[in-house]
Amino acid sequence: MPLFWRIFLLNAVVLITATALLLGPVTVSTPVLLTEAAVLTVGLSVMLIANALLLRVTLSPLQRLTRVMTTIDLLRPVQRPVVAGQGEVAELIATFNTMLDRLEEERATSSARALSAQEAERRRIAQELHDEVGQTLTAVLLQLKRVAGHAPPDLREELHQVQETTRGSLDEIRRIARRLRPGVLDELGLASALKALTTEFTSPGLTVQHHLDADLPRLGHETELVLYRVAQEGLTNTARHAHARRAELALNHTATGVELRIRDDGHGIGDAPEGAGIRGMRERALLIGADLTVGSGPEGGTEVRLAVPVPAPAPVSAPVPDRTR
Repeated sequence: MPLFWRIFLLNAVVLITATALLLGPVTVSTPVLLTEAAVLTVGLSVMLIANALLLRVTLSPLQRLTRVMTTIDLLRPVQRPVVAGQGEVAELIATFNTMLDRLEEERATSSARALSAQEAERRRIAQELHDEVGQTLTAVLLQLKRVAGHAPPDLREELHQVQETTRGSLDEIRRIARRLRPGVLDELGLASALKALTTEFTSPGLTVQHHLDADLPRLGHETELVLYRVAQEGLTNTARHAHARRAELALNHTATGVELRIRDDGHGIGDAPEGAGIRGMRERALLIGADLTVGSGPEGGTEVRLAVPVPAPAPVSAPVPDRTR
């Protein structure tokens, strides 16, 4: 039954009951007696309460749907509202769930395209930095070395300082190129790339340790890239904002897949709103169906956990012996 007719019938029942009482045993004198006024007040209150309860029961699924609509976040998939009620109410909840499924699918598709384009652009920039700028600075270093060999003693020291400055710039460009496109990930695999990442972020003020399980399951290239980028962003946030002295990166084999954990002893995230870095990690996690949680660690600081499901390998069936011969 449509929602309009159900609400109409509920009010009609209340009004018909009130009319039947007035035409039946309930009488009103002129002027109205105190007892009659009390009876009318009680009757009106009972009818209003009954009408309110009936409307509350009828519209409660819409109120639950409203609460879900105000708190929904496409980067944090939640359980869909239960289809309750009848008629138009149930149809509205089912339509909302279908809309959420479509929005999440479209967002995942657009995010995959955007991140793929971003990775391609990073690869192009890293290649140009390595081939163009890197080779140019290398040539400058060689020329400076040759000039310094023929320069007067009073200029030789200055040329050596210019050489060191140029060599430092070349190292910085190579470091930027590695961050843009980690060649070690493609060449040596995820474990070596994560170890190199912890070494890169280790500094006099920050010690980064790694704990990587040896029996990790086979992961796809996209999954390895997401794990690496989340670890990179987590350690970047630790180095820039946490004011931590120690950090730990762990990659463990779980019953359902693998779990990446980045933990530090810094100030913690507190009630600060999530920035572009964390939201970027959530978008990457959705691409591979992973679950990302960011919060406080067991001993303070910040802890980032990425649980990646890995399907179990299909069992290899034994070959059937050929009995035709």
